[in-house]
Amino acid sequence: MIKIPAIVCLTIWLLPAGIKADNPENQVVSNDSLSLEILIEEIIKNHPSVKEAEETLKNADARISLARTGYYPVIDASAGFSNIGPVLKIDIPQIGEMQLFPENNYSGAVNYRQIIYDFGRTRQNVKLETGNKTISTQTLELVKQKMSLAAINGYYSILYLQEAVKIKNEQLATLEEHLRYIRAMQATGSATDYQILSTEVRISAAQSQKTDLLYSLTVQQAYMGALIGIEKFKRPVMKDLGIELPLINTGSLQQYALLHRGEILISKENASLAELQYQLLRTANKPLISMTMAGGVKNGYQPDLNTLRANYSAAFGISIPIFDGMKTRYKLRQAQSVINNAGYETENIRRSIISEIQEAQSYLESAAQKISQSALQFEQAKKAYELAGISFRAGTITNLEVLDANTAVSESRLILLKSRIDYAAGVYRLKAALGEKLY
Repeated sequence: MIKIPAIVCLTIWLLPAGIKADNPENQVVSNDSLSLEILIEEIIKNHPSVKEAEETLKNADARISLARTGYYPVIDASAGFSNIGPVLKIDIPQIGEMQLFPENNYSGAVNYRQIIYDFGRTRQNVKLETGNKTISTQTLELVKQKMSLAAINGYYSILYLQEAVKIKNEQLATLEEHLRYIRAMQATGSATDYQILSTEVRISAAQSQKTDLLYSLTVQQAYMGALIGIEKFKRPVMKDLGIELPLINTGSLQQYALLHRGEILISKENASLAELQYQLLRTANKPLISMTMAGGVKNGYQPDLNTLRANYSAAFGISIPIFDGMKTRYKLRQAQSVINNAGYETENIRRSIISEIQEAQSYLESAAQKISQSALQFEQAKKAYELAGISFRAGTITNLEVLDANTAVSESRLILLKSRIDYAAGVYRLKAALGEKLY
């Protein structure tokens, strides 16, 4: 969810900013300013959270390959030497003494072991790890989405603060100009010390507010620098509030979100994995058919016990579980509980997504209405400022009343800027709620 920091929101109501009544859209953008797209791209490319999720995805590929090794044989070589004593000998009449085993025994062999049929154990393991990879893929997308939202938060906070500082500088310039004018009038006896003191108090207050804004701007720039990976981030951001609404039929927003939100996709995949885990556990009570073969050389064969001779062995075996202390039975109960919980989690996420969409729509509608209202207020304040200038030149009001009118223009301009930022942020908020990619 996109939020403008509280200190940013508070400054709108605390700033009695006096500025010149120019069009707020006529802003010069520095060539060094950064766009939101560039900021998001840099964060997605460099942030450790994204790299960590990418590494988890690589790990998932390795786990799938590891699960598939159940289809492959295991082949190894072995060699041995043993000395036996005493050696068994027998005395055969008319033949003489016969030694049954040599004292020194040598052997070498190549061993081959293969699972012939495991009743679906390996297949289920591969499916399970493939599902885990799907979750890792969705998690990577979710991390990128969250990092994009963090970039959007920081971008709009910096945008507001840097524009507020510009407005504050304009207000200070106007106040300084008024102060010089009033001092010139005092020299002719047309102005009082009260007017000068009141103007100086306004300048001091404006300078204090500018200091607060600069501090907040520094904090937000530090936050953005941490996201990008830059120690001292001082570059301005580009003023771009022309974000477009998602081109989705209002009536199908919920259906679209339930098909594209990463949270719901991960939840559904978790439910599928829970079912796969249940099916895998069911294979624990099924037989296992295997084959073992070995071939090599060894001594100890008659008539010459010390001569190395080729030999081999081949065996087939079947292992049939009979009773495992009911471990599998209770594991299946646990797996069924996990399946049920996954279903509840999916429903909980579904309801939360629907609520987020409704909230984002209401927020966007409110921001759109505020833009219309604040634009009208800004035009009225500019007109009042123009009339105040005419009255001041005619001598019917004091410069303090002109400054009040100028402050009203400044405040309405800030409110209009905030409304437009809220609307742009609201569009991104709706996109995030729908599951549209922000990067």
